[in-house]
Parts: sequence; structure tokens; C-alpha cells
Amino acid sequence: MSIGRRGSMASQPRLLLLSCLLALLLAACSSPFGGGNDTTNQVRTKAPQNKQIFTAPLVGVTDFDTLDPALAHDPVSTKAIQMMFTGLVQLDDKLQVRPQLAQSWKQESDGITWTFKLKPHLTFSDGTQLTSTDVAYSLDRALQPETKSTIAPIYLRLIKDSDQLLAGRIPTLINDSILTPDKQTIVITTNKQAAYFPSMLTYPCSYVVEKSLIDKYKSQFTDHLNEGGGAGPFKVDTYAHRSRIDFVPNKKYYNAQPQFQKVSYIFYNTSQEAYQAYANNQLDMTGVPINTFTNDKKRKDFHQIPQQWINYYSMNYLTKPFDNIHIRQAFALAIDKTTIANDVWKGTARATNHIVPEGMPGYSTKTTGPDGTNNLQGNSKKAQELLKQGLQEEKWTTVAQIPPIHLTYVSGIGTFDQEVKVLTQMWQKVLNIQVIADPVDYNTLLDKVTAATGNANGIQMWGLAWVGEYPDPQDWLSQQFSKGSPNNNMNYGQNTSSTAAQQQLVQKQLLDADANRTPGERQQSYQSAEQQLINDVAWLPMQQVTETFLRTPAIVGIVDNGQDSISPDDWAKIYRVQ
Repeated sequence: MSIGRRGSMASQPRLLLLSCLLALLLAACSSPFGGGNDTTNQVRTKAPQNKQIFTAPLVGVTDFDTLDPALAHDPVSTKAIQMMFTGLVQLDDKLQVRPQLAQSWKQESDGITWTFKLKPHLTFSDGTQLTSTDVAYSLDRALQPETKSTIAPIYLRLIKDSDQLLAGRIPTLINDSILTPDKQTIVITTNKQAAYFPSMLTYPCSYVVEKSLIDKYKSQFTDHLNEGGGAGPFKVDTYAHRSRIDFVPNKKYYNAQPQFQKVSYIFYNTSQEAYQAYANNQLDMTGVPINTFTNDKKRKDFHQIPQQWINYYSMNYLTKPFDNIHIRQAFALAIDKTTIANDVWKGTARATNHIVPEGMPGYSTKTTGPDGTNNLQGNSKKAQELLKQGLQEEKWTTVAQIPPIHLTYVSGIGTFDQEVKVLTQMWQKVLNIQVIADPVDYNTLLDKVTAATGNANGIQMWGLAWVGEYPDPQDWLSQQFSKGSPNNNMNYGQNTSSTAAQQQLVQKQLLDADANRTPGERQQSYQSAEQQLINDVAWLPMQQVTETFLRTPAIVGIVDNGQDSISPDDWAKIYRVQ
């Protein structure tokens, strides 16, 4: 899931935090289709074809921000785009990268050349042939400066010379780093060895669009998607701005046809409106408002799915006292995460010690907290021992000698206000350390976090969230903690602490894993690095956010996952029963 960036990659978690967290608190950030894997009704009779209809709400937005794959940066737009458009590769219901328009691909021996072979007989929804030329055009278009995509420079940044194109130094990537030796073959050269490149191609800015429709309607082509434009399992039937959009099967789809004969998204201003519409049998699913969560979780149509979303705190390794590993560990182990998840988040988020979330490829059940256990309720005794050790190393005799500590976070979000209040109480009780809550507005937090990079006078500690961009541990590890990463605002490995050399070894391990072409070795390397990052308290993970929703048992065949995504080919397995 991605909301978009301005400037550097360092803005990404903050942007996600603002939009999605607010939506979560309004119960409006749920997937239009949700997750779940309801097999309880498989013995029921399939509804007739004219009843194969699914109706879902879009809550808290008045319209799609865009239906252009090159520009999509929000989950609502992305959901609709994934109905109509497809790419070379896409995710299956287990978030594994699978062939889509491509029937196969391989990374050549040089490590930077990727050759994709297309499936035969591909067409757009209007019946026009789809070839490698269309793939090349779509990738190049997404990166053209005139497209003004804020997303393509992120997800397509591995394509060689993409930076040159964005800067206007070259006119195109076609016949440069994107080649089409024949209609069924496209060759892409990357700017470095990156085993995770196919994962990045699963984002919508890589999806293939129909040039003739764009040539005809320019930027308004998204109002004419009933004429063509994409090659996905559905096409637009009707689109009434600020009201609804209806999809019908794309009869030219190259794989098995969807079973739903109509899928409708309807816009609702509030979660309560959608909730009531579901109660009135006007919708097939709805998000669960926090105020009804306790009762709704007892219902048979209730679903709770862990998302690729971690709430966490960071500590600046260049500031006192967090340049000391044992003090960082003391702060981490003084927290009862379970109590916070239950009492503050009311069960809508799950306590975690992980950086790579549950449900992600590369998730390890063996990962522990900094004390080597799976305990999520804190370890007061160990925390006090580590604090004492840290004080001795700093030549401080009492906690009173610790410089004042400020925790900076976004103001105006009640759940965060409550969480910070409980956190400061826990640190006071277990460590006898007063932490000063420093709520600031969203943009100020962004500025302060960015300014902490390489800054011993920057903020000491802050709260943020990261929502997965693409299903690879690289997104959660290397992109956060590598040397020079714009997200490494905590200065991991770039400090003068006694453990800096060990941190730099972890950074090297991450970069080696990024390029490792042996999947098993690569995953093990990431998992080992993640454990050391947790031991170092590179992040202090708090919760994995979940999606909660109600969905009628009449809909069967949907498989849940942490990105609320439905693989294009899975629509052939999803249907309504009577």
C-alpha cells in the first residue's frame, strides 16, 4: 500500500501514517473486498449467473483520486485499477510474485538484465493486440517527466537511466534500458543487482495501458475506460463520479473469466453509513467501527486480518541517551505491548516484536524481542538491569543525570495520545525515567524526522508507521536501515557508539541479501539481520495493524492476505451462493 511521496523516500512512512491511520480510526481504511477465506458455505448452491453481483463500500473519500496506473498512490484508487489493469507480474493470494502478462522471466548471468516472455494472444479489453511494445510504452510513460508521477520514480527506480529520463537528460528509456527484440519479449536492464526487482514491478505504475486510448483522450482517458485501456479481468461498465463505479467481466481477458457478472463500488461519506447499509443488506461487506468492535468480533461474519503495517518508535543513535544500546534495550523491555494493544487499540492491532510483519514472505516465527524471548508483556527486571548497565557505561550514577528525553509524535490522533500516555507511565514506573510527550502537527514531525539524519542535535525519539510497499523483506529492512537510505533517520550504522561496527556489518549483510539470487539463502540472511536489528532496537515495533470487517457468508472463495489484494486470476474462483 502506498500513499505517495514528496521529495525523498524518507517521507513515505509519514504519509502512510497520516492517511491510513486516520482512516483506520474512522474504520474507513478497509479493503473494498476485505480478506477472509470463507469455506463454510461451500456446500450451498451457487447463485444463478444473474445473481453473481458483489457490492462493496468505499468510505471516507468522495471519488477516486485517479484511475491512471502511473499515478495511483492511494489504496482506494489502486483497488479499482487492479480490476482493470495488469502487469508483467502480480501477487498471488499469498503475496508471492507470479507471472501475469509474462509467462516467464529470468535474471541473466550479469545480474542486471531481466528477460520477460509474454503469454501468447494477449489483448486489451477492446480486442486490440497487446505486445511487448505496449509494455515498454507503459513503463516509459510512467517515468516520463510530463506524466508527473510521484510513484513511478520510487517503484521503477531500479530501471537503468530512469533518473536520467526523470531529469530530462534523455528522451526515452525505449531502446536504452528497455528493449523489445520481438513482440513476445521485453528486456529490462537495472542499475544494480536486485533480486527484489520483480516484487517492485507488482505496483500499479508498472501496469500496461493502451496507448491508442491515451493518444485519443490524453489525461481524460480514465473517463473512457469502458472503451478499453486495460487487460485485466474486468472493465468499466459505468462510472458516476462521486457516486459509484460498476465493473463487468472483460470478455477478452486472457485467463479464466471472473464469476461475478457485476462488481460495484459505492462511495460513502462515513463508516456508519456503510455499516448501516450492510445491516440493510445493501452491501456485501463493511468495515467495523471501533465503537462496535467488541460486539462485532463475536459475529460469524466478522473477519480480522493482519496487515502489512507496523507501528513503531525510533530512537536517534546520535543523541543521548539512545547512543547506548543497553539503554535502548531497557526502554524496549519496559513496555507491556499486550496491554497497549488491548486497552488502547481495543484489539484492532496486535502486539509484535517483529519488523517484517506476519503474512509477509520472509516472516520468521523464531524472531524474538531484545531479551531473547517471545514475551510481549515486557521484562521489567531485565529492563532495570540493562538500564543500570547503560548508566555505568555512560558514567552516570543516577537516572537524574540522563538528559531530558522527548518523545515526538503526531498530535490530534486520540489513539496515539493514549498510547504515548501509557508508554510514559510504563517508563516512569519501570525505569524511573520521565519522558516528555511532544505532540506536533504532521508536517512538523516530517521535518523533524528528516532533520534527525546525521544530526546529534536532532529529535531523540519519535513514533511512526510503515505500510508495506512491495512483498519483499528488502522493503522492511534494507530500505529502512541501510547506509544512505533516506529512511535511516535513526542513524543506524552511521554513529560513533560502541556497537557501530556491528551495525555496519548488519548493513553489509542486508545489501548482500538484496543481490542474492538464491531465495533460501536470501531469506535466511534477512531473518538473521532482522533479529540483530531488533536486538539493537533499530525500531521499537509496537503493533501490527489489522483490518476488521464484516462480509456476508454468501460470498465464497476470497483468500485473505496482508495487502487486501485479490490476484486477477482469483476472480475466477470467487462467487456468490444462495
